[in-house]
Formats: sequence, structure tokens, C-alpha cells
Amino acid sequence: MTLLDTILTVAVPASTTASVPTRLDPVQLFLDADIVVQAVMAGLILASVWVWAIIVSFSIRMARLDRVNRAFETRFWQADDVEPLVRGNEDLPSRRIAAAGIAEWQTSSRRGLKDKASLRERLSGAMDAAVTHESDSLSEKLNFLATVGSVAPFVGLFGTVWGIMNSFFQIGAQSNTSLAVVAPGISEALFATAIGLFAAIPAVIAYNRFSHRVNAFETRLYRFSDRFHASLSRELETL
Repeated sequence: MTLLDTILTVAVPASTTASVPTRLDPVQLFLDADIVVQAVMAGLILASVWVWAIIVSFSIRMARLDRVNRAFETRFWQADDVEPLVRGNEDLPSRRIAAAGIAEWQTSSRRGLKDKASLRERLSGAMDAAVTHESDSLSEKLNFLATVGSVAPFVGLFGTVWGIMNSFFQIGAQSNTSLAVVAPGISEALFATAIGLFAAIPAVIAYNRFSHRVNAFETRLYRFSDRFHASLSRELETL
């Protein structure tokens, strides 16, 4: 064997080995995928971005709301006259709950306090309705997290099934059962499921965590409502 033959024998396998990718490239997997799989991936990526936006914004909102609402309740119970606090423009759940109770009290007072027991029921109903409204307002955005958490894996699975079907179509079109023919397509298809799980897992965790925080906050609002209702009931007894 001549020196030239030896060089060619060594060089050809080396160049072939260098061209083989050594790790997965997510961007290349997306670019090489079928148009349907690409659409699925793009939708899941957008959903994942929106999920993380909700997670960050809701965390900041709940932390601030809990802090300022606690401060308002402290001022409320320490005040000799609560009406100036209630008439303020602070965007706080406890203020609106107290405002609902006072509004019902004033409306009934103008009509005459003929039935104190009925007034107590109306006060309780008005403030409970306000608590429910505040809770629903807080949990409104959480519906998207629940939707992504339950639907995203199946959307990713749809992309995977479509990609695998396309790979089998390529087998039939090329009459070649080699793994090299179907492996790239299967990898791209499975990548869609991976993105679906990437979007769904944080959404489910965040939904469960935030639901617990909203429920705990709602319980605090009910305690505030009950305490204020008891205070109004005591004042009613003196009339």
C-alpha cells in the first residue's frame, strides 16, 4: 500500500465521523420538521412563554396584594371611624368587602330598621358576594394554566403521531427500511412531545400552587368579612 492510499484510508472515515452530529440541536430539529409538526411546536412554545409570563406576574401580584391588604386590615381595625378608609380609592379586596357591607347598612337604614335579623342576613350576603367576586377575579387567569397543563401533552402527542406517520411514509416512498431513513423524522416528532411536556409541567405545578394561595387568601377575606359582620351586628343591637 502506497503512502497516498494510507492517507485516503484514514481521512475518509475521519471526515465521515466529523459530519455526524454528536448532540441534539433543538433549533435544527425544529427547522427540519414537517410543517404540521412545526406548527404544533410553535404553538406549544408560545403557550409556554405565556405560562411563564402568568407565573411571574401572578407571583408578583399576589405578594404585593397580600402585603398591602394586611396593612389595610391593620389600619381598619385600629381606626375609630372606618368610613374614610372604606371611601378611599385603594384597589384592595378588603376595602371593597367593607364597602359592600357599609353600602347595605346605609341602604337599609334609609328605609328604616324594621327587621334587624333580615338586615344581618343581607349584610352577610352582600359581603360574601364581594368575597366571591374578589376570589373569582384573582383566579381568572389561572384557567389558562389549567388548560395548558391538561391539553399541551396531547397537542405534543399529536405532533409526534403526525411526525411518525410521515416517517413511515418516507419508508414506503424510498422502499428503504433502514433506521437512518426514519430516525431523523422520529426525533423531530418526539421533540414535539418534549415541548408539550415542557409547557405542561410548569403550568400544572403553578396552577396547583396558585390555587392554594388563592384559597388561602379567600379564607382570610372570609375571616375579615365575618369579623366586620360581627362588629356591625353588635352596633345594630344598640339601635
